[in-house]
Amino acid sequence: MGSGGSARPVSAEGPGGAEQRLEVRGGRLPAALWAQRGLVKLYLSGAGLRELPAELAALRHLRTLALDGNELLEVPEALCRLPRLAYLYLGRNGLQGLPPAFARLQSLRCLWLEGNFVARFPRALLRLPGLRSLQLGDNRLARLPAALPRMAGLRGLWLYSNRFEEFPPALLRMGQLRVLDLDRNRIARFPDLAGLAGLRLLSYDHNPVRRPPRVADAVRLVGDGAQEYMEAREERLQGLRSQGEKEEEEEEGAEASLAAPGDGSPLLGDAEGGGAALPGCPGET
Repeated sequence: MGSGGSARPVSAEGPGGAEQRLEVRGGRLPAALWAQRGLVKLYLSGAGLRELPAELAALRHLRTLALDGNELLEVPEALCRLPRLAYLYLGRNGLQGLPPAFARLQSLRCLWLEGNFVARFPRALLRLPGLRSLQLGDNRLARLPAALPRMAGLRGLWLYSNRFEEFPPALLRMGQLRVLDLDRNRIARFPDLAGLAGLRLLSYDHNPVRRPPRVADAVRLVGDGAQEYMEAREERLQGLRSQGEKEEEEEEGAEASLAAPGDGSPLLGDAEGGGAALPGCPGET
């Protein structure tokens, strides 16, 4: 069931925050683990696991499950039956995709799938509109589905070290994204990304681009030429701010001079109390 016979330490946490230390031997989890139905966190990273027993589904209060660095070739059915699971670490396994039943994990907020063998975007993810963070770096993706904008809750998307040769068009309709990582792909040209209103960080390093992508002023760039681009942008914005401040000061000065009475002011009434017209106003004689 697993590789090796040496014990590997893992840990679990109950509802009160008390941590428990466990041992995995020969890829087998201790049977006593499944009797602890109130567990909220379970860390099984690097435990040499090749599969998980059906008893996992009994941990219905589980919110965090770490299975990264194991030898899983597929996501077990039992994992898809954890109704409160919010944080799932599946990086550095042997996964090629996700089963349709994965869409049952409607409480999932953060998913780590980096370092696997995923060549096609898992369709089950499109049925998880509440997912906020998706880590798909170091896989084999070359395109994204047109239906990606269905993932309306997504705020962070990591796609570094994949096989993209073109900027995925679906991303242009992901205005809610705040973090987008496309490092180490083969994208030679980026479209105008200034319309991605929510974007705050774009990483495009190690792509064959000649110039930084055009983005909104609030976006921090990471990549070749990014520092010079942001310095020039800051200089431009500083110039605009200075010009705006100067115009505001001039307006305030003009308003003050109009509002303050004094000898010879054109706004003063004549000796008989009549009002004088403003210079240049219609009807002035």
